[in-house]
Amino acid sequence: MTDYAAHIAREIQESISVKMELGRVADQISEAATAMVNCLSAGGKLIVFGNGGSASDAQHMVAELVGRYAAKRQALAAIAITTNSSSLTAIANDFGFEEIFARQLEALAKPQDVVLAISTSGNSPNVLRALEVAKTLGLKKIGLTGNDGGKLRDFVDISVAVPSTSTPRIQEAHTLIIHILCGIVENSFVHDAHPGGQILITGKAR
Repeated sequence: MTDYAAHIAREIQESISVKMELGRVADQISEAATAMVNCLSAGGKLIVFGNGGSASDAQHMVAELVGRYAAKRQALAAIAITTNSSSLTAIANDFGFEEIFARQLEALAKPQDVVLAISTSGNSPNVLRALEVAKTLGLKKIGLTGNDGGKLRDFVDISVAVPSTSTPRIQEAHTLIIHILCGIVENSFVHDAHPGGQILITGKAR
């Protein structure tokens, strides 16, 4: 039987090492959280999108906000524009794949909304195209990416770039960042939080 222990240990250590480096982008994470809280407090919504694993991350984040992350509070307005297969395939067929997010932003976004674009490379053409549309609509733009941010860093107001060149490690760090953001945002809407800003955990199994 093959012994995978060394491989497993190496993967775990690499993931830990990348996460330990996230302190370098703590200010950007804080800025992103503030933008999200301000948006939701003002009656806006968070619009999240990305491709592949980043699409899953978008849906994960929205589920935590519309449902709950860890505490009892009101539902928070967030949508992932990665989920409607009819819209996605119709737009791709009629307008091209690069328009699948941009077209939905044109239809759904309001001036008070915030977009969160997720791309490990920062160079996904459909994500960049959506950010162009977001700019014309006057939306606040947050990018969640990796390495040097790619082209995306020049298309967003706030760029949170995981300091790694490994796509799997970047994706794993994105999950942690999403959880951090959800915790901060949620805590802003929890009226019975403990002193010091700790989230009141309900302990309900999921």
